[in-house]
Amino acid sequence: MTSIRSSRLRGLAAGALLSVAALTATTASHANDLLVAPTRVVLDGNRGTEVILNNIGTEEADYRISLELRRMLPDGSLAEVETPNAAEQAALDMIRYAPRRVTLPPNQPQAIRIGARVPPELADGEYRVHMLFRAVPRPTPVTAETDDSAEGFSIRLIPIYGVTIPIIVRNGDLQVTAAISNPRIVRQDGRESLSFTLSRNGDRSTYGEIVVTKPGVDIPVVRARGIAAYAEIGERTVTLPVSEEYQGSLAGPVRIQYRAPESEGGGLIAELSATLQ
Repeated sequence: MTSIRSSRLRGLAAGALLSVAALTATTASHANDLLVAPTRVVLDGNRGTEVILNNIGTEEADYRISLELRRMLPDGSLAEVETPNAAEQAALDMIRYAPRRVTLPPNQPQAIRIGARVPPELADGEYRVHMLFRAVPRPTPVTAETDDSAEGFSIRLIPIYGVTIPIIVRNGDLQVTAAISNPRIVRQDGRESLSFTLSRNGDRSTYGEIVVTKPGVDIPVVRARGIAAYAEIGERTVTLPVSEEYQGSLAGPVRIQYRAPESEGGGLIAELSATLQ
């Protein structure tokens, strides 16, 4: 295990990856493409930062920005929180941001200012909300029905796309350790995949990149960025497909490394050598 220590109200850290996600669990269409950078923000109590939105579609689009709470489940998914606990409510109360709605022409960036007002009595710990950038559908004109013989009515469903990113406030001298265990080969979506348990112990989350290598193979056989274990869980299951560049089998000896993002130094968080059957 490798210990990670954060100084009091540690400064900003953010992943550099861009991601596009949809509330409908599908990829956003070209007309609704929205890029958000960075995709993760860690705040201290005295400094703010900015998140940049960019509409890479071909039409002007409206977006609404809001905050929501999500809890990580043992399978790594995030569930919406209906009744917040004290720490979650404190996180909502701390975060300040503006603007809350923007209209973006194509290829026009927009900065969203984000900050945190940390009360002096706040207990040491990690506090997290998720910022949601959601496309606002524009009204479409009602057209006359041209077929007088048609009966009944029709409904047109318009998907609403959005991007969410975690906003994290860390208060105090926080520590965490992580470990990897129970690696195994599974089939997911018709592909050979690696599954393992990622455990976390401490008062803050972990976040980083999984790199799996095999002896004598130059390229990683599995590689995935943005793997988190949030502070509300002690362990989670991680399942990752074999890289498309690697054409062999996972079976045999492997080394699994969990590393911090390059923007945070790329240090080793946890490591395991195993032989997969």
